[in-house]
Amino acid sequence: MMHQHDLFKPYQNHSNLWEIIQLIGRGALFVVNHSGGKDSQAMLIKLREFGVPDDQLLIIHADLGKVEWSGSQEQIKRTSFGLPLVVAKARRTLFQMVEERGMWPSPQQRQCTSDLKRGPIEREVRRYLKANPHYRGLVVNCMGMRAQESHNRAKAETFRFNARNSKAGREWYDWLPIHDLTEDQVYSTIRDEGQSPAWPYFAGMTRYSCCFCIMASEADLKTAATLNPSLYREVVKLERKVGHTLSMSRKPLDQITGVAA
Repeated sequence: MMHQHDLFKPYQNHSNLWEIIQLIGRGALFVVNHSGGKDSQAMLIKLREFGVPDDQLLIIHADLGKVEWSGSQEQIKRTSFGLPLVVAKARRTLFQMVEERGMWPSPQQRQCTSDLKRGPIEREVRRYLKANPHYRGLVVNCMGMRAQESHNRAKAETFRFNARNSKAGREWYDWLPIHDLTEDQVYSTIRDEGQSPAWPYFAGMTRYSCCFCIMASEADLKTAATLNPSLYREVVKLERKVGHTLSMSRKPLDQITGVAA
């Protein structure tokens, strides 16, 4: 029989370990931000391994509409152990945002993250806490960013009290549970659970975000152009309309991919 100290043994070097364990004991709601991608999938598995009870887990998916990969919600439902899923939807689409601003988001001004993901997700978390008072406003917002992904993410604070969202009786923490995992460890976590990652990875994608992400490599943009030709044509058309490119390279998408639009 596994004892509690054995359950937490793989996480002994995790910063803020005991504070997180206390939050579990206090009955906090652990919100799993889930895109349908491999990191979200591995994060959920690790949270359950860590000892977060199923009745303290809530999955939230920011629905990005036609710019996200097909089958995202089905993939989440298929791999989430029957846990509750809340879908958050922004009041405008990415294409509407680009047309209104006359430009695509950038690493410095990532409205795609703040307006289409973070804002709608935080709104749904507040609604859920209000509808479920037994959590007493105590929430741990879990996100799947990893240090290996970029220099900026490597410097990210893995656990923090969120003062901005700790209002109106809420006590809100942000946590990056798999920050230290490598890509190989993410895939092995999924495999060891007897699951498979979402289909675009098998088709050659290395990222699972918007089909055409501002942070994507040229290789991923080329792959996405072949996997989603209809959306590709729309993105190229919008680039030409606003006179601004999606890619940080400032090259037009059809020039990057070599795929006629």
